Amino acid sequence: MAPRLSMVPTKMPLLGKVTLEEAFQPPFNMEAATGTNIDMYVYKERAAEYLSGIVNIKDRVMEARATGVGYTVCSLTVPGVQGETDPAAAEAFATRSNNWIADQIKAYPTELGAFGAVSMHNPKQAAVEMTRCIKELGFCGIMVNNWQQAVTATGERTLLLYDSPEYDVFWSTLEQLDVPLYLHPSAPEAQIFDLLYKDHPYLIGPPSSFAIDVSTHVICLITNGVFDRHPKAQLIVGHMGERMPFDFDRTHRWLEQVEKPRGMVAKKTLYQYFQENIWLTTSGQFSTPVMNFCVNLVGADRILFSVDYPYECYQDAATWFDNMDLNTRDKLKIGRENAKRLLKLGKYKDCDAPYHH
Repeated sequence: MAPRLSMVPTKMPLLGKVTLEEAFQPPFNMEAATGTNIDMYVYKERAAEYLSGIVNIKDRVMEARATGVGYTVCSLTVPGVQGETDPAAAEAFATRSNNWIADQIKAYPTELGAFGAVSMHNPKQAAVEMTRCIKELGFCGIMVNNWQQAVTATGERTLLLYDSPEYDVFWSTLEQLDVPLYLHPSAPEAQIFDLLYKDHPYLIGPPSSFAIDVSTHVICLITNGVFDRHPKAQLIVGHMGERMPFDFDRTHRWLEQVEKPRGMVAKKTLYQYFQENIWLTTSGQFSTPVMNFCVNLVGADRILFSVDYPYECYQDAATWFDNMDLNTRDKLKIGRENAKRLLKLGKYKDCDAPYHH
């Protein structure tokens, strides 16, 4: 949770904005969202605000109403289910968490939705819980907190990535349900923590590790052919692409000129995957130069407004976005129209509110 920015609104706000990376923690698991998360991610003067916002769903509704956000998608905070190394415990946690948030959002059907949580220990079981989330609970997608923490047969900590054919059943189900997967960061674990961050704790989270870990996972998905095997799969990446857009040219050239001749299985170019399969959100990246760069690179059609609540503030995100110099068409796309299309949203608060620049 960052300190609040000091920005004064001057332009007409866009009403009916949709925001897609807004965290919660169920009260039955608050310990996981207090000690470690506060130490690593929360500005100390806003700890009380965080502790309320992470569990009291009404808090975000009030903030959304005050900042022109019409629809908020809630998702389980880090480390979530991906932090549970025991498969049975992870599955139980996902089920209980999904049931809890489904019950919470019932009070605000035109203002709140949710991304489901799934254990990724067993891809088949993940597909079953994903299906329940979409068809029975009415969620609009799935969020996982990057790789699944696990334990090997010999008792060593390890991390599971989702790019192998073993996970095809998960990706196929995602395609069939026609909903997106949000790949959210989590803190480094296992050998990665020991090797890179044990003596560098201030790099954990938003300063560095989040972007490095998620971008690595996304490139693994691309280069190992996930989107070739599952061309309709849609993946959302927060924080304006976890630095990937700024490495596009170099990554693209090396994948095409060096790695494909060496046997890399990805059939399309990096640019094509970001046009057809990958979306970016503005969560925690309230920078107009960054926005302009990404609009020029991937286009306004692939960018979605988001906040990153309660680690960031609705007010900061909305004031920046509403006052940013961006043409009306693109502001509408990024602020609400792209999310309507991707999440297949029905009528919600201020969804058709008039807007002119």
